[in-house]
Amino acid sequence: MSRPEHTAPPELYYNEREASKYQQNSRMREIQTVLTRRALELLCLPDRKSCFLLDIGCGTGISGEEISAQGHYWTGIDISPHMLNVALEQGVEGDLFWRDMGQGLNFRAGTFDGALSISALQWLCNADRKSHNPIKRLNCFFQSLYKVLSRGSRAVLQFYPETAEQMNLIIQSALRAGFGGGTVVDYPNSSKAKKIYLVLICGPETVLLPHVEGLMDSSVSYLASKKAKRTAKGQRITLKEFIRRKKERQRKQGRIAVRPDSKYSGRKRRVKW
Repeated sequence: MSRPEHTAPPELYYNEREASKYQQNSRMREIQTVLTRRALELLCLPDRKSCFLLDIGCGTGISGEEISAQGHYWTGIDISPHMLNVALEQGVEGDLFWRDMGQGLNFRAGTFDGALSISALQWLCNADRKSHNPIKRLNCFFQSLYKVLSRGSRAVLQFYPETAEQMNLIIQSALRAGFGGGTVVDYPNSSKAKKIYLVLICGPETVLLPHVEGLMDSSVSYLASKKAKRTAKGQRITLKEFIRRKKERQRKQGRIAVRPDSKYSGRKRRVKW
C-alpha cells in the first residue's frame, strides 16, 4: 500500500471523499483519539488548569474534541478546506484556520501553552511543487512554532517517517530552531503498532528530555541535543575517535547503511601521484 504523501499533495489528497471517512469511520476516529490522548500525556500539562493548545493539521477536529474533553482550549490549522468544512459541520469548539504549516505559523509570540500534531509532520518532507524545498519548509515551520509557544512549554508531534534520513532531517530542523528534546517510540518492535512522537521542549537553552516513565509496552526513548553532540571546548580527539563517535551516533539514529568498525578507520592515506 502506497503512502498518502506519494499519492497527491495534502490539499488534494484530503478531498471531500477522504474527509467524509473521518466523519463516518469509527475505527479511524478511535485511532485518532488514542494518538491524541498519548500526545496530551506527553505534553505534561499542569493539573487543574486549562491550557491553550495549538492543533497542527487538525483535520476534522477529532483531536480537538479530545482536547476539549480534557478541559483545554485549542486552535487548529489545516491545509485541506474539505477537512475544515467537516469540522465546522461537527460544531467543534476550537477556532479553525486554513493554513499550510510549511509556510509558518502566523500567531503572536508566546500565544500557546503547548502544541500537538497527529500524522501531519511527514508531509513537509515532500516537494509537491517546484517552489517547495523540504529543508526550508521544515526550518520555517519549527522556527515559527518555537516563536508561538510560551517558554517552558512542549510540543508533541506524532508522525510516520519513511526513512531514517527523513527522521534525522526533522530532528535536526527542530534542534536548529532552538528546541530541546527527542523522540519517544511506542511499540518499537511492532511494524504495525509502532508510533513515533517527537517531543520538543521550548526554552532559553537546549536541554535533554528526561526519561519518560509509564510508556506503553516495549517503549524506548531516543534523546537528541545539540550540546550532547558537541565535543567539550578545547578538547582534541583523534580522527579515528571522531569517526567512531559519528558511526555510533548514526546507529542510534537508526541508520542502516553504517560501515562496521575497522582497524583501518581514520588511517592516513598515501597520496597517489
